[in-house]
Amino acid sequence: MGAKYKTNHERMLELIEQLTKADIAYYRDDNPIMTDRDYDILMDELKDIESRIGLVLSGSPTQKVSGEILESLAEVRHSKPMLSADKTKSVEDLVKFAAKQPVLISWKMDGLTLVLRYENGQLVQAITRGREGTIGEDVTHTVRTFLNVPLTIPTKDSFEVRGEGVISWANFEKINSGLEEPYTHPRNLASGSTRKLDAGEAKKRLLEFWAFELVSDYLESESKLAQQQFLAHNGFSVVPYIYLDAVHDETMVRDAISAMDPKKFPYPVDGIIMEYDDVAYGKGLGATGHHENRLIALKWEDELYETTFIGLDVAVTRTGMVSLTGIFEPVSIDGTQVSRAYLHNYENYLDLALGRGDKIRVYKANMIIPQIAENLNKTGTCCVPLNCPCCGKMLSFRKSSGGIRQLFCENPHCSAKLVRKFVHFCEKTRMNIEGLSEKTLEQFVSHGWIRTFADLYALDQHRDEIVQTEGFGEKSFERLQASIEKSRHCTLAKFIAGLGIPMVGRHAGRDLDRHFHGSWEAFEQAIQDGFDFTQLPDFGETMHNNIYTWYADTEEEKLWRPLLEKIEFEKENFDMNTNTANPFYGKTVVATGKLENYTRDGIQMKLMQLGAKPASSVTKKTDYLIVGEKAGSKLTKAQQLGIRTLTEEEFEAMLA
Repeated sequence: MGAKYKTNHERMLELIEQLTKADIAYYRDDNPIMTDRDYDILMDELKDIESRIGLVLSGSPTQKVSGEILESLAEVRHSKPMLSADKTKSVEDLVKFAAKQPVLISWKMDGLTLVLRYENGQLVQAITRGREGTIGEDVTHTVRTFLNVPLTIPTKDSFEVRGEGVISWANFEKINSGLEEPYTHPRNLASGSTRKLDAGEAKKRLLEFWAFELVSDYLESESKLAQQQFLAHNGFSVVPYIYLDAVHDETMVRDAISAMDPKKFPYPVDGIIMEYDDVAYGKGLGATGHHENRLIALKWEDELYETTFIGLDVAVTRTGMVSLTGIFEPVSIDGTQVSRAYLHNYENYLDLALGRGDKIRVYKANMIIPQIAENLNKTGTCCVPLNCPCCGKMLSFRKSSGGIRQLFCENPHCSAKLVRKFVHFCEKTRMNIEGLSEKTLEQFVSHGWIRTFADLYALDQHRDEIVQTEGFGEKSFERLQASIEKSRHCTLAKFIAGLGIPMVGRHAGRDLDRHFHGSWEAFEQAIQDGFDFTQLPDFGETMHNNIYTWYADTEEEKLWRPLLEKIEFEKENFDMNTNTANPFYGKTVVATGKLENYTRDGIQMKLMQLGAKPASSVTKKTDYLIVGEKAGSKLTKAQQLGIRTLTEEEFEAMLA
């Protein structure tokens, strides 16, 4: 290693950056920036360092992280509760906290808090903080795609690392500008991307992990500083910190805090953390149910800006709750134009006594979320409508346990409450309408632009209003329209799966598509003739009843019936294997876990091509269970029932 490189880790990061740029130039841009020989020299050097020090980073070109797609995120209980830090807005409190004790002052990075578990030198699991810091979600599949997460480390002992999943401001601007559904803040982008079911999509988001704590019963040092150094030695990017020894004075504390300017830091932060370096001393201070006493967070004072109130934006959420958003003359806060602030409840709205033309003061809470601090005039002339903007029914009030009033639409058939149905309909494995996230659909429905499935295909009538909607523009609308037009041509399988008939999903949709030869008319006629759906493979009495109950629901029919005039059905090419001699022909096969060579949809299509009957659950009728990495309850049930299990290699071998 040349003298100009301080550490192996730094050289690895430089090599990864150079090789990644070369890959993009060669494969994507068709414009090589280095010769094959030079590329091989850099790649060999990177491999040599990885082999020599036992550290492999997730962004390394030597690794090929697969684009795993999950059906849902599994819940995981934390080994130790993740408590918060006590908070203050006074620097004086930090001066008192640090008195006569060595401390570390670090950024409170603003992203998604994560826990990474390592065993025998390998990353084995990544978990979100989750609810109340006790139960999180398993996001290992996406965290493996982060730019800087160590997949292999030199330390073989088991331990956990707590840190923040973030995206830099620069990458946020780059990624967000290309998204059909832009995010309002890097924290939201980091959180939403980490929790994606499709790791391939998360990989495009340029996420990073910055460590701030080591958790281990065996490796924890007496010094917080030593812990951070241990993490850095094992290849983790550690949240930047300033160390002050026990002989520091008040001026040194204030100077250290002043030196940490969030506007100059390349990542989003929402405060500063001060923590005692003496681990035993910190633990001895105990904790409350909310925070640990060994550390404290400084939240910055909010700067107020004066502007003029314009009016209210009233929308209905999928729960029926009416959200109130204050609209005001745009004002620049921290370099961004702000013109809207959410009013948290009806009581907040009344306290502000808003009226058009009132002078108000606004701020960004924690330098992020726009809020109305006060109304200088309080004319109270801006009235909340008494009727739902979606269905027109009279609104009512509900009180929380704390006596706070909130407006609600009580109409069970209000279209605003149907957002989940629209989300389900638009999903990739159903009608695949890109650009209509749950957030966007909720927004469109709340304004009354979508009331039925058919309205999705008439959004061009609201073009002018949509392009003025926050987070939307001409290009976003054009992309959305293109996706909507493409979805007009669909298979019966996807259409039925999108309708949301209980228990009738993708697999059942394909069976119905095949049985009725892709014809909606044949499917509907069968229902009218009293067809017995239990005669179809894997259709039980419950599914049979669900179809008839759904079809007889007149309110449901108002949702889907107009849609039939908007779409055209195409027959799905199942490309059935005419070779009935293959071992899977006519067999019921279930696949579980992560497979190397197949996506979830891919293995289903492969089985159908073989003439097999792909199923989603293991029963006594199951002939084979194909088992991938991290197989769960389906494997257990198959073993209990004595069903033959196959690895992916065994499955391929039987085909050969």
